[in-house]
Amino acid sequence: MSAPRVYLPEAAVSGEELALPAEAARHLVKALRLAPGDAVTVFNGSGGEFTAELAGSAKNPAVRVGEHHPVERESPLATVLLAGLSKGDKLDWVVQKATELGVSEIQPVHTARSVRRLDPTKAAKNRQRWHKIAAGACEQCGRNRLPVIAEVTDLATALGEPVATGLVLDEAGDPATGRPPATPLHLLLGPEGGLTAEEVAAAEAAGFKRTALGPRTLRTETAAVTALTWAQTKWGDLG
Repeated sequence: MSAPRVYLPEAAVSGEELALPAEAARHLVKALRLAPGDAVTVFNGSGGEFTAELAGSAKNPAVRVGEHHPVERESPLATVLLAGLSKGDKLDWVVQKATELGVSEIQPVHTARSVRRLDPTKAAKNRQRWHKIAAGACEQCGRNRLPVIAEVTDLATALGEPVATGLVLDEAGDPATGRPPATPLHLLLGPEGGLTAEEVAAAEAAGFKRTALGPRTLRTETAAVTALTWAQTKWGDLG
């Protein structure tokens, strides 16, 4: 069994002893029954990982950071997922699964058919939660670099910058073909109800190509996972 992984953004120096966040402490000590001296792996999200061991006491657990290893498990295909804000916790699930599938950046966007609307305060709180979800997914899947979780914005703003390669997921599009794309590959999908014709046209004007993911209508969260899996299989490291 591999050593449990812990995301500690402050980990930087071998030999230092760092207190564990409450949630990580509960998981390691109470759920996994680890004791001082047991091995763990620590990463700070900016690349590589540290060997480490549990330290401190049962009431005040900590980790003693060991040697740094430049281990990377990033996909050679850089991907940016522009996801229309959807209802409930669907985007939470998308963030988790997209991180496991190697996404480089997630850009949540307000679209015309987004039922859920976030004011700046709520958007900031949600962004913090998505960052935490992405960190947990990195702990689970072995990634040592966290994807960027961009600030929530409107679609027009998100389409304001030119893209090297962009695909807008639309049932009326053609299946994607051709050579590996110039990266990063931008994938745009709408919320429940999809994107409006005007939004699709705006995406095309910004350099996106309409692309279908098969003959069936997919839920927004299914489309996100399907698109990333397809792209990573075709051009990334899942082939």
